[in-house]
Amino acid sequence: MSSLPNKIEIVPAILVKSREELLRKIEIVRPYVKNVQIDVMDGVFVPNKTIGIEELQDLPKGIRYEFHWMVHKPEEWIEKINGSFLHCVHVEARMDFERVKEAVREKKGKIGIVINPPTPLERAERYIKDVEEVMVMAVNPGFSNQKYIESVEEKIKTLRKKYPRIRVSVDGGINLETIGRAARAGASKFYTASAVFSAEKPGEAIKKLKEEAEKNAG
Repeated sequence: MSSLPNKIEIVPAILVKSREELLRKIEIVRPYVKNVQIDVMDGVFVPNKTIGIEELQDLPKGIRYEFHWMVHKPEEWIEKINGSFLHCVHVEARMDFERVKEAVREKKGKIGIVINPPTPLERAERYIKDVEEVMVMAVNPGFSNQKYIESVEEKIKTLRKKYPRIRVSVDGGINLETIGRAARAGASKFYTASAVFSAEKPGEAIKKLKEEAEKNAG
């Protein structure tokens, strides 16, 4: 489990269709954060397809990578990725979780579990003993620039109360208007794409998001 589950963290989320765009976005935020999340979609689990496994090898050093696998059979993707990363997999995906655990263990990585807005929290709870983080989706996954769904805050509150030692993160629709709500509900890690990459000064945007979350953190 994370030793600092309540420490506020802003993680830029990168959703791209080419390695060139991936490298460009990494460079934009590298001076301001320790971690970035790479969103991977297979066009089956969600109606969008992003960068493939070949383009995800040999990533630039000097920053930590996390993978949000919006795919069926995430174990097959994880087995092909070289490096020690946080791998976040969906409870709704068709997967062999034992194979996920084995693949992540072999690479000395960590596991996160992800739950979509309509999915009952109970679907995630069976995995909690094996994961570092529970990511609550505040949009239905597949595309950027979606509106934050406020009702997911009940899931965040329940997770924070029942599992105080686990990291609770939120992904989707996070900006200066919504991050305070998610922080008050109990999230401490925030994945954000548009609010950072659409900003004129991404570093300043990250700083303001973190300040707003810290101001509202419970």
